[in-house]
Amino acid sequence: MSHALRHAVNCSILFTELPLLERPAAAREAGFGAVEFWWPFAGAVPSDHEADAFVTAIQDAGVQLVGLNFFAGDMPAGDRGLVSWPKRTGEFRDNIDATVGIGERLGCRAFNALYGNRDDAHSASEQDELAAENLGLAASAAARIDATILVEPVSGAERYPLRTAADVLSVIDRVRTEYGVQNLGLLADLYHLAVNGDDVDRVIAEHTDRIAHVQIADAPGRNEPGTGSLPLDRQLAALESGGYAGWVSLEYKPSTTTPESFGWLPRERRGLTA
Repeated sequence: MSHALRHAVNCSILFTELPLLERPAAAREAGFGAVEFWWPFAGAVPSDHEADAFVTAIQDAGVQLVGLNFFAGDMPAGDRGLVSWPKRTGEFRDNIDATVGIGERLGCRAFNALYGNRDDAHSASEQDELAAENLGLAASAAARIDATILVEPVSGAERYPLRTAADVLSVIDRVRTEYGVQNLGLLADLYHLAVNGDDVDRVIAEHTDRIAHVQIADAPGRNEPGTGSLPLDRQLAALESGGYAGWVSLEYKPSTTTPESFGWLPRERRGLTA
């Protein structure tokens, strides 16, 4: 790999052969010092016991939590976030304090707000107005701990309206203008952008300063780098030379066992010094 960016492991898509609370320790065992998770609980507000168990698992493993998704609904059933979903706004707003609270305890400063699918019962403009309001609330809460709200283009979800970097940046600009919050950034998932047909090289060339977090997988297949045809190494080097100094999270489906799927990344590049 020709760049020197730091890597984190998404423990919601990797190490799924293990119980969730054992995955942070497995990531450390594999040589990584940082992890991220999709929302790790069944509902919007975990019990104190559930939250404590999650926090303790991260702390005991000795890894840094660098990204956490807000509650996004039932992802296996096709839900992709509550931000723009009128009938679930109460859940999203309740989830803000739960998410930021866990982040505060663990030093996590990046929270990914999946936008939500289009809902036939409401107009697109109504949903976008609600989403802007909810993102403004989330950003205000995150600002209290100097954290950033991430907004992400997603592929493979027909009814999810944010498909390109430009789609996300227009949402972020609206929230900044209407709610006066600055702490929102683009989550550049190079896999989703490529699969959706965005010009990833141009996004990097023009918007590196707007990118707050990066995720990678290869395409086709969404497996580890080297299994497909995406020029990930070159793109990460371009991000780095453009000034990006944040995390690159591995958010791929391993084509073998999780530990074997890290073979493309030398151990000294995984974030923990030997």
